[in-house]
Amino acid sequence: MKIGYVLLDGCGDRPSPQLNYTTPLQAAYTPNMDEIARQSRLGRVVTVRRGVAPESDIAVFNMLGYSFGKGYPGRGVVEAVGTGLSVRKGDLALRANLASAEGRVIVDRRAGRNLSQQEAERLAEDLNGIKLEGAEFEFRATVSYRGVLVIRAGGGLSAGISNTDPAYAKVGGFGAAKPTVAGESVLPSEAESPDPSAKRAAGLVNEFTEKSLAVLSKSKVNAERKREGKLPANCVLLRDAGDHLPEVRSFEERHGMKGTALVEMPAEVGIAKLLGMKMVVVKDRNDMGEKASLFTRELREGTVVYVHIKGPDEFGHDGNAPGKKKVIEAIDRDFFSAVAGRVGEVRVGVSCDHATPCTLKMHSSDPVPLMVSTEGKGDGMRFTEANAKKGSIGTVMGRDVLEIVAGKTGRPRR
Repeated sequence: MKIGYVLLDGCGDRPSPQLNYTTPLQAAYTPNMDEIARQSRLGRVVTVRRGVAPESDIAVFNMLGYSFGKGYPGRGVVEAVGTGLSVRKGDLALRANLASAEGRVIVDRRAGRNLSQQEAERLAEDLNGIKLEGAEFEFRATVSYRGVLVIRAGGGLSAGISNTDPAYAKVGGFGAAKPTVAGESVLPSEAESPDPSAKRAAGLVNEFTEKSLAVLSKSKVNAERKREGKLPANCVLLRDAGDHLPEVRSFEERHGMKGTALVEMPAEVGIAKLLGMKMVVVKDRNDMGEKASLFTRELREGTVVYVHIKGPDEFGHDGNAPGKKKVIEAIDRDFFSAVAGRVGEVRVGVSCDHATPCTLKMHSSDPVPLMVSTEGKGDGMRFTEANAKKGSIGTVMGRDVLEIVAGKTGRPRR
């Protein structure tokens, strides 16, 4: 059996006044996804937990069949693994955003979304010149404004600390989006337990935050950005601390099938490494044609080929519903055109890791649409949020989806 599994990052949405109160999926011209949908059954997915607006890392783990009652290491660890940093038990790994601030007041969490990789790496060099009291660290720029921080100290550190990034809370060890308002400040990290290793970890994070504000305010990169009329990347927001690697079965042990992941972002690489999946690197994340070619090339018997397609999520965060509609149309044209003709020969599952409604400009807990190709009669509806609610699969949990796509289980309603 050949299985193709596609997650559209943040594609789920709500009706938008910018699109005559339809969602971007409803408004988009998607003949190739429509062709797949005609041969599919539809449903909805609660990717992680009802009422929780998850980050992509924990959502993808669940959508690959891995739910964590406890022991989730945090996105910081996943991205550190994905970027090649060593993480041992007691090391503190955090996801970072290079952001824009005035003092401690956040102006833009993503420094205008126009930070080049070269600029980010020069800023990382500045940050790595900081000295922490009784600890060592490594900051690595990953993609544009994104980064990873790993702090190491004798005796070990605990991840039981709060985020300095006000846009995300910790829920059961993983990150969840929360509403923000203009003018919020960088938060102090606080220990969430009386454990001395947590208090020390929070203190080191706060020390790094203060010293990074000072260093980045003097950076040549930021002086150049200001001269060019761009926002400075003069602040580091930290979240989703972890202090250990997860104990998980490999993808093949879990599902009885080999897994191949098309990877481009650190979180995707980290997940694939931790699950022992074959990795195929996508050189240009914006090249849907390359993704389609790699995706179809890797399809083979006894293998699940998984691809995470970014694009819709960014427009959701920016509140740009017309832009989200256009990127969905581009994905349909340039990626799904190569997939639609393979249905029948290949079992195809398409869903999202989470919803990012343009009206909210953040992740939400909304169930996301799912379609699974079938050899029998499909539901005969387009792949949209409203149709998914009426689909024959019903509402399922993210941890069950891949088993449904593979035909290994029924379609439980919840």
